[in-house]
Amino acid sequence: MADTILNVLFLCTGNSARSILAESLLNSMAVGKERFRAYSAGSHPAGRVNPFAIELLEKNHLPTEGLRSKSWDEFAQPGAPELHFVFTVCDNAAGEVCPAWPGQPMTAHWGVPDPAAVEGDDERKRKAFFQAFRQLQNRISLFANLPLDKLDRIKLEKALRDIGSTTV
Repeated sequence: MADTILNVLFLCTGNSARSILAESLLNSMAVGKERFRAYSAGSHPAGRVNPFAIELLEKNHLPTEGLRSKSWDEFAQPGAPELHFVFTVCDNAAGEVCPAWPGQPMTAHWGVPDPAAVEGDDERKRKAFFQAFRQLQNRISLFANLPLDKLDRIKLEKALRDIGSTTV
């Protein structure tokens, strides 16, 4: 794994908020840039990225170019990137039957409350997005700093599950 770029897929139901934030975060982290390539997808894509997600990424100077809401079926097609890790970031997607991923990637559930489901004024929604962002940032940082070459598959799977239970 040392010389290979590892492909990571973040899944959510709508692929409009949490998985989008996670994709941008991992692709922009200094420690992750040379080791990982992140993607995101949804089981039932919303068809657009939530504007609060775009606003938050731009405010934090993170890339938004190319981000789009798309189906997870794209990653089960011939010619799709071989996935090494698949993380569900919402409880709904974790409970759904996923496509068969080529390469049998390691999987873990990293549930994060859905900021897009928050009702109220824009400030309340922005706060919910920021909380999701911080939780994802913390988990992705822990993941990106794992000593992947030093962990056997069982220890790595445990570490990935443990990351999913961390809070900000």
